[in-house]
Amino acid sequence: MQTTNPLLSTAALPAFAQIRPEHIQPAIEALLKESRAALAEATDPATPADYDRLSATLGVATERFGAAWGAVGHLNAVANTPELREAYNAMLPAVTEFFTALGADEKLYAKYKAIAAAPSAARLSPARQQALKNWLRDFVLSGAELQGEAKARFAAIQERSAELGQQFSEHVLDATDGFAYYASEAEMRGVPDDAKQAARSAAEAEGKEGYKLTLHFPSYLPVMQYAEDRALRERLYTAYVTRASDLAGKPEQDNSAIIEELLKLRQEEAAILGFANYAEASLVPKMADSPAQVLEFLRDLNRRARPFAEKDLAELREFAAKELGLSDLQVWDNAYASEKLKEARYAFSDQAVRQYFTVPRVLAGLFDIIERLFNVKISEQDAEVWHESVKFYRLTRRAPTSPHAASAPQGGAEGALGRPGDALEPDEQLVGQFYLDLYARPGKRPGAWMDEVRSRWARPDGAMQTPVAQLVCNFSSPQGGKPALLSHDDVTTLFHEFGHGLHHLLTQVDELGVSGISGVEWDAVELPSQFMENFCWEWEVLQRLTAHVDTGEALPRELFDKMTAAKNFQSGLQTLRQIEFALFDMRLHAEPGSEAAVQALLDEVRAEVAVIPAPAFNRSQHSFSHIFAGGYSAGYYSYKWAELLSADAWSAFEVEGVFNAATGQRYLQNVLEVGGSRPAIESFKAFRGREPQIDALLRHQGMS
Repeated sequence: MQTTNPLLSTAALPAFAQIRPEHIQPAIEALLKESRAALAEATDPATPADYDRLSATLGVATERFGAAWGAVGHLNAVANTPELREAYNAMLPAVTEFFTALGADEKLYAKYKAIAAAPSAARLSPARQQALKNWLRDFVLSGAELQGEAKARFAAIQERSAELGQQFSEHVLDATDGFAYYASEAEMRGVPDDAKQAARSAAEAEGKEGYKLTLHFPSYLPVMQYAEDRALRERLYTAYVTRASDLAGKPEQDNSAIIEELLKLRQEEAAILGFANYAEASLVPKMADSPAQVLEFLRDLNRRARPFAEKDLAELREFAAKELGLSDLQVWDNAYASEKLKEARYAFSDQAVRQYFTVPRVLAGLFDIIERLFNVKISEQDAEVWHESVKFYRLTRRAPTSPHAASAPQGGAEGALGRPGDALEPDEQLVGQFYLDLYARPGKRPGAWMDEVRSRWARPDGAMQTPVAQLVCNFSSPQGGKPALLSHDDVTTLFHEFGHGLHHLLTQVDELGVSGISGVEWDAVELPSQFMENFCWEWEVLQRLTAHVDTGEALPRELFDKMTAAKNFQSGLQTLRQIEFALFDMRLHAEPGSEAAVQALLDEVRAEVAVIPAPAFNRSQHSFSHIFAGGYSAGYYSYKWAELLSADAWSAFEVEGVFNAATGQRYLQNVLEVGGSRPAIESFKAFRGREPQIDALLRHQGMS
């Protein structure tokens, strides 16, 4: 079995098309055995406390294990089936147990402490010193200094928390996939033609009449924005905000008990480690110093944004009453009324803008920006993928920038690319590769994200392992033989995820623990992603991104000017919405006992922040995967925190030019290439020459 199991392959890329549920258990068990043996060797008293020795034994084994399990987890997120889910969940406890034990292993901790205490530590490269510092911190946070019953309980919490997070995610996916409403022609009045066509095709595929509407965003959002039928909007809104909750009518998908248990376990975990609350523990590896500092940051931003939000709402209510006959504006009316107000005020609609953003044109423009600013070439290649719509690309560079530039990547270039004729040129360096999965479909987790297949690493055997990323979105798929269309928000999302991807792919750090996004403080990891969003508002850029789906003409300047005028449309309301999520998350994890009153705490936060009252049935927390299944617990504030950094970083391009090569290289060298090899604030100051300032953020959002 092991010789044919794709999860045990040592090829440069995962054989995604070949991986089956029955491969998971034997492969993971074999890799677990290998990793346990490596841990035993690393912690053997006869093994010297040497950085290179530990990397060659334990580092190689666990990296291979992590890559295989990462491939399984990725498929579970983008190509979920009952069989795959069962196989994944069957091995999740054993995988969690191993990595929990690894992080808390006293003997291994002692080895790393010995490395740090040796005189030779001063001669380690800065990247290795940073990685070592992070590992020692993480050992403490992983319970390495715990003893006896406390250690056992800590490990049990990790295993149970992983299980609960997976269940939470499954419930959201099943609730999203499980809803369908078949609307009539009359109910669909006002919905754009392409959205109607997609809904009609979905119904026809099932042999049903009408238009199939779901809670996947490409189906849900056009209805909320454009459907004239108020009852239809209310129906979909209600289903969307009660997903996976006690009000959804499916007790087996209710996340209420999971939320309560997860929060209780997180507070217990923090207490075992000696922290007053989970938020304190969560902030140790982040830029922010304390929950109090974060709360003050959020409340200060709330004070600044609230007058703008109140103005936004007053204008919306007045317009809805006068022009739409909606004197009792409800939350399911907001997106519809807002779109109508924007059309009336700025004389354009999101739907009109979408016609100019075809996926092929947007990708060509995006790739052109990346190539020009960061001195790379992007080309499509062949690789095994998990769905026919997924594409695979490589980044290459002609000018070597590191001592390892000429080294072959793990598996070799031709092995990685998988087709003849694609071997690298003699003076060409492989920088990285990435998969691009753009379209929504059943069995695929909602949202957009970047994940790593492998990271850059100067491997102990002397080979340079180049990074590989997965970029995932949930856009509307092509319809009627035409290319897929993106809203401007979709384009911004795509640029955002590419910002994460570039952070991972363009690193020049060779140490596994701090290359790319590894080791970057969580509240700074959104800097490169939000930075990339700014390109989507530049005329010079949009000319390269747009071509009308029917005529091929670029976005007219008149339409761009209207978009720019509307850029900060309802920015006050949007800012308060993010603050609401972040404040709820931080308080939830900073206040022990919150698990007993989650809804009451959320109601308090809404009363403090929101200017639009949420209906009593709103259960948005039940699908808040970021904090209950996505790693953002006590960290959701990082979006606004990093937005401050990214806006200030972008201001350098505003002054020096969007395509200024020198500015691009300075950003590349001081932020993207250094990854997590130094504190994020040092990277920011190296690029900007000073501390970050909030002025740029407020100005960008029209609130200065």
